[in-house]
Amino acid sequence: MLILMSDKFVFKKICSYLDEQKVIYRVLHHEPTLTSEDSARIRKEDIRIGGKALLIKVGNTFRLFVLSAALRLNSQAIRNHFRARKLRFASAAELRDLTGLVPGSIPPFGEPILPFDLYVDSSITENKRIAFNAGSLTDSLFLDVEDYLRVARPAVFRFAETVT
Repeated sequence: MLILMSDKFVFKKICSYLDEQKVIYRVLHHEPTLTSEDSARIRKEDIRIGGKALLIKVGNTFRLFVLSAALRLNSQAIRNHFRARKLRFASAAELRDLTGLVPGSIPPFGEPILPFDLYVDSSITENKRIAFNAGSLTDSLFLDVEDYLRVARPAVFRFAETVT
């Protein structure tokens, strides 16, 4: 599956989709951010509201997982949920080939934005809003979690744990 999308194309696609769904959101254009901590600082928001999107190959299928940027992935919880033996992060090359994007710029959306099944950790539901990089390292979006869950339509389960 080779998808050729530019970062601005994905950003515009997300904004168009949110507009179609009548979702109120805020845009912040900023300097490039490479870490969740950098993004929280630039956004002037608690790191917990950041939605960290990770493309992971579970068995033979790539799936998109979103968790609070304050937490880390519990790979065993994902293995258990899918009864999978193998699990690994997409490489930067796979990420580019499958999405046209670079690490850190993946938005927390499956279809119709990205062609993956979407799974959201229940930590996201503990906040009133979510902020995320929207297809680039320089564009962030903020929206109410209730709206995000309504339009993203993810499966929700616990797969994150506290960073130690």
